[in-house]
Amino acid sequence: MDEVGSKSFILTGITGLAIGVVLAMQSRGTLIRFGAEAVLPSMLALSVVKEIGPVFTSLVLAGRLGAGIGAEIGSMRVTEQIDALEVAALKPFHFLVITRVLACMIMFPILTLWTDAIALFGGYVESYLASGMDYRIFVSTAFESLRFSDILVDTFKTSFFGFIVGIVSCFLGFTVRGGTREVGTAAMRAVVGSSLFILLSDVVIVRISMLLFGDVGS
Repeated sequence: MDEVGSKSFILTGITGLAIGVVLAMQSRGTLIRFGAEAVLPSMLALSVVKEIGPVFTSLVLAGRLGAGIGAEIGSMRVTEQIDALEVAALKPFHFLVITRVLACMIMFPILTLWTDAIALFGGYVESYLASGMDYRIFVSTAFESLRFSDILVDTFKTSFFGFIVGIVSCFLGFTVRGGTREVGTAAMRAVVGSSLFILLSDVVIVRISMLLFGDVGS
């Protein structure tokens, strides 16, 4: 959990700050054209909390952790460390896979909340510098359209994303055969495979959540 979470705070924080500032800057001009600049905080909160924050956080972590886990376990496979555990009557799956998968499942939602908070802060800073918006107006407007189910479902779906990153990376590391070249290939495939499965599963999860809880408009 320390490797997955604590050492990713700066990375996800910078990601969230960039998301909030850029999204606010890009959306302001369009909203002004339609006389709807006042809904910028609400649009920012919905976009970040429901989709951009969870997906971007998971993809960034897939890049960092997928490659690391795949390369680490792959190196243990080619140097026969995993075989040594098996000879010692230990279960490598318990020591190497379950711990990493659980850490990803627990820390992904926490890091997503952190990213969302930094993104909203970045959006407020941009709004204050561009139009002098008061923070009380920003906060009240930002959260008036959010429902508790939105925050709950769209944050904790990243736990499933964490499962994907952990299990895909561990599987590719475990199945490495050959030498160091294959370890690098496994690390690359772990990032690509995790990112692809995250995007595909997000479509399914969003559809199911809409069927169960409805959309924002309803």
